[in-house]
Amino acid sequence: MTMTKRTIFTMTMISAGIMTANQALAQSDGPPDEVTTWVLQPAFDSSDAGWDNGLVPWIDAVEEATEGTVKIELRPAGSLTSGDEAFMAAASGMTDGYAGWATVYGGDLPEGMLAFGLPMGAESPEEAWEVMWGEDYRVGELVQEAAHERGLHWVGWTDQGTNAMFTNFRVEKLEDLEGKKMRAGGPQALFHEALGGTAVSMGAGDIYTAIRLGTIDGTYWDTGGIDDMSFNEVVDYAIQPGWNPAQHQETFVNLEAWNALTDWQREQIEDVFKETYFETSKMHADQVDIALQSLQDEGGEVINFSDEEIDRMREFSIEEVWPEIADMSERNAEGVEIFKRFMKDKGKL
Repeated sequence: MTMTKRTIFTMTMISAGIMTANQALAQSDGPPDEVTTWVLQPAFDSSDAGWDNGLVPWIDAVEEATEGTVKIELRPAGSLTSGDEAFMAAASGMTDGYAGWATVYGGDLPEGMLAFGLPMGAESPEEAWEVMWGEDYRVGELVQEAAHERGLHWVGWTDQGTNAMFTNFRVEKLEDLEGKKMRAGGPQALFHEALGGTAVSMGAGDIYTAIRLGTIDGTYWDTGGIDDMSFNEVVDYAIQPGWNPAQHQETFVNLEAWNALTDWQREQIEDVFKETYFETSKMHADQVDIALQSLQDEGGEVINFSDEEIDRMREFSIEEVWPEIADMSERNAEGVEIFKRFMKDKGKL
């Protein structure tokens, strides 16, 4: 048992006969006297949909569940380190936490691909939760093991809805993306390059200008966040349902900071993981229709793939992209096999 100040104090009180063992147990099972403050910097700032619809509700829930004994100071990307460096800053202890997409914008966590969501894999928060945490699959445990090896603990998750293509050219079949320059990172880049396109890496703040100037032909982005980034002003088309129907954002805390909490505090934070997942996922889903309407209000068009094209995209993703993800680590390979079993169980493979 870790000898915290509270533990030493409690043991002293018991030995002095001031409190009974039952009283000490009740105290150790409740909130500690000391307040722990974490500084968390995500890979994005308050303009991203993941701020208000993902991260802030989780922070509020953590502070309420721990009865104020864990406080979280939220800093925007760039305030302590760049968005690209934020993941490793949390892993090294420079900050106490990170939120973002572990393998899209920075950091060495191939298993983050599994948490982000495989191309044409889960199609809803319910399906994503089942494959990651359901009794028959539990892919999430692979991600947690990998996070621990890198000095992090996975504490939060949200389904941001469809990650789709937003372009200045029509896309009605997969071949229409061939040769196009799209801003894409991580799993997005794997998908786009497998189709013969050029994936361009750039910071989120540069995408708007790059599209407006014609430097790139469009971007991959979560649908509910396009109006937050004002992409509806510079793109002509939104392609639905997108290459990933259930893109996810993850929240990690430094493992030493996590282990420094009491058992009670950790249990309280773990208890809000599922609750905030479905709460924030709904918030993102509600934003999708608003975002697409904002595009149409600017004169843009929403293109919906046919059922046949969706089937083609699923087959292409599983055959061409999933093996690349599996090759990144042994845990990824195991996770991809579990995803395949899940897809077969759902009649999609």
